[in-house]
Amino acid sequence: QIRLVESGGGSVQAGGSLRLSCVRSRSFFTTYCTAWFRHTQNNEREGIASVGDDGVPIYADSVKGRFTISEDVAKSTVYLQMDDLKPEDSAMYYCAAQMYCQSGHFRREEYTEWGQGTQVTVSA
Repeated sequence: QIRLVESGGGSVQAGGSLRLSCVRSRSFFTTYCTAWFRHTQNNEREGIASVGDDGVPIYADSVKGRFTISEDVAKSTVYLQMDDLKPEDSAMYYCAAQMYCQSGHFRREEYTEWGQGTQVTVSA
C-alpha cells in the first residue's frame, strides 16, 4: 500500500497563494495518475487538477489559469500551486493516486490511494 501525505494548507487572504504538497511513501513502478480533489460545502469531492503518466495536466474550469499541478518524480511529490485564491476555494484538499493509469482524470471512484487532507481557508 502507498501512503499519501498532504501539507501546505493554511489561511490566506483573497488574491494570495499557497502551494500544496503530496508526498508518496514509495514509487509506483507502474503508470499512474495523481489528482487533487477538494471537499466542497455541498459535501461533494470535486476534482480540480490531475496529471497522468502522459504528463498532460487537466483542470476544473473553476481553477483553470490559477492553479498548476506539477510533479517532482525524484522526490515522489506532487504539488498544487494555487494563485489568486478566492474565498470559494476554501475547502479541505486531498490528493489521490491510481496505478495503471495513463491520463489524468476526475473519476474519484477509480482512485485507490488517498491522503488525509489539508485545509485551505481564504478570507475576503
